[in-house]
Amino acid sequence: MRLTDLHVNKLSPKSVFYDVPDGDGLYIRVMPTGTKTWIFRYMFDKRQRLMTLGRYPSISLAEARERHALARQDLEGKNPVDPGLKQKEARKARSDAKTIKGMLDEFWKIELSKKKSGAETKRLLEKDVLPRWGSRKVEDIRRRDIVLLIDTVRERAPIGANRVLGALTRFFNFAAERGIIDHSPCVGIKKPKETGRSRVLTDDEIKTLWAALELENKTIDMYRLSKLAMRMILLTGQRPGEVCGMTWDELDNGSWNIPAERMKGKEPQRVPLTSMALEIIEQARPLSCNSRYVFRSSYVEDSPIKPHSLARALDRHRLEMGFKENAERFTPHDLRRTVRTRLAALGISDVVAERVLGHKLQGILAVYNRYDYDQEKRQALEAWERALMHILGMETGEIDNVLPFRR
Repeated sequence: MRLTDLHVNKLSPKSVFYDVPDGDGLYIRVMPTGTKTWIFRYMFDKRQRLMTLGRYPSISLAEARERHALARQDLEGKNPVDPGLKQKEARKARSDAKTIKGMLDEFWKIELSKKKSGAETKRLLEKDVLPRWGSRKVEDIRRRDIVLLIDTVRERAPIGANRVLGALTRFFNFAAERGIIDHSPCVGIKKPKETGRSRVLTDDEIKTLWAALELENKTIDMYRLSKLAMRMILLTGQRPGEVCGMTWDELDNGSWNIPAERMKGKEPQRVPLTSMALEIIEQARPLSCNSRYVFRSSYVEDSPIKPHSLARALDRHRLEMGFKENAERFTPHDLRRTVRTRLAALGISDVVAERVLGHKLQGILAVYNRYDYDQEKRQALEAWERALMHILGMETGEIDNVLPFRR
């Protein structure tokens, strides 16, 4: 007689295990402990084999019969396959399958470590992906998983969610390229259209921020080199990453020479340093503790401050600085936009202002105009320095006692 659910349920343990047949090699094995396991006995290469099909009641009688039928198909096909060996190989492959964390390690080693933006991509994945999926298999992640994760991030950081989606898209494309998965689960997920930021600081906000970034301002418990780095962004209009990575050997004769590999546009940039910028550098000198970086990290040896640490510091101390709770938040990059806007207000031509920020000339100008604009950039930044001093209520003589820059 074939088994029934009622029969299987009523089977009681004995002093030794015993098997009860269902037919065609399918049995239910009852252990002395009461555990019941489905097994399949079969012959392959003239040898008797045995494979387990799962435990009862997790695997019902109907499910056991389905697994048994699939195993028999392997045995009786045109090219017979040992179903037990196939099962073991599948389990081993599953055990060896890459986890998200393991895939990220490979992603970093093979690709991200060689890209300028690689460290930021890795940081995004470590912050928002690893805590949720670190131990999960890459092949198990579905499109729905990604959609739900991005929704969670978007509640906290709308723009940040797009950055995480971009990082995940490249991550899963990399996994597909490496043969870990056949297709990326990110395919078909639309990235919401972003509107460009327009945040520019007002005169009062500039004055409030500058006072908060004063080294002697003990009420704002911010890393002192972070304060100086943000002042340098506001004075020069350079990107936060370029300012944070400033090294002493990039400074020469009143100018800051940023190498092409550190520039977004992959072209070298010469930044004229005004008196206030030189003063900041001299303030940073004793704080850099012989580091090759002007704005050294406070916790990673031989490393600069990271741009995201500046953003976190601004966000953490914004109320202490004197900004209102309902005031629109701003980022270090918004300081760069503020400089660009102020240069336009001062009558600086768009070409010169764009060169001050290190932007490439567009169109035919980029092909034929190879002028360096060094003199014009210095004049533009000096004009901005004078305007900034007026905003801050400073007189020109207040910075005349700055010591000459020392290499």
